[in-house]
Amino acid sequence: MSEIKLAVFDLDGTIANTLDNLAFCANSVTAFYGLSPVESFRFKYFVGDGSRVQMQRLLTYKGLYSGEKDEPFLEEVYRRYLAFLMDHCADDVVPYDGIIEAVEALGRQGVKSVVFSNKPHDQAVKVVDTVFPKDLFAMVRGQIEGYPRKPDPAGALCLADKMGVSASECIYFGDTNTDMLTGKAAGMLTVGVLWGFREREELEKAGADIIISTPAEITSLI
Repeated sequence: MSEIKLAVFDLDGTIANTLDNLAFCANSVTAFYGLSPVESFRFKYFVGDGSRVQMQRLLTYKGLYSGEKDEPFLEEVYRRYLAFLMDHCADDVVPYDGIIEAVEALGRQGVKSVVFSNKPHDQAVKVVDTVFPKDLFAMVRGQIEGYPRKPDPAGALCLADKMGVSASECIYFGDTNTDMLTGKAAGMLTVGVLWGFREREELEKAGADIIISTPAEITSLI
């Protein structure tokens, strides 16, 4: 394995606990349509593949989406959600215990860190800028209109290229099967984290090279 020079971190469920925020934002929007709120824990399985898919899964759970005929309603709800999310995406969001210290320790070891998320780009940047110390992460890349979302590896490879490293010099951290598939497709060492939204079995099935239980284990991998 090449020397690791870059750590790529997923956002939701990996570096920041956004679960209650995601539920709050989505439930606030669907309340406009008279829908009762959905419990926060269910969003562990709604999220991970982009905001539009998240809202599709939520409407499916509510029995309001079953295919193409419901696309116009989904699109309306999604656009309203994006507008609400822009104003509230960082509300009550906190870093997972030990993440800041782990990223700082990586920096002292000469490893730079970036964030790669399926959250819309502007919102991903806002969350990182609000929740984390300035310059903790060298770059943040969220979902950009017109570009494929994870698990397509294009975004991860773009980050590596911009940071001047090869994929084999990267280690990728995430909490869902989407993240593991992204890292594997990019040719990066892929680490599943158990403090986020999904379970060990999902990460193993998706091909995680390594699975860790606490942020304190991050620096021992380099």
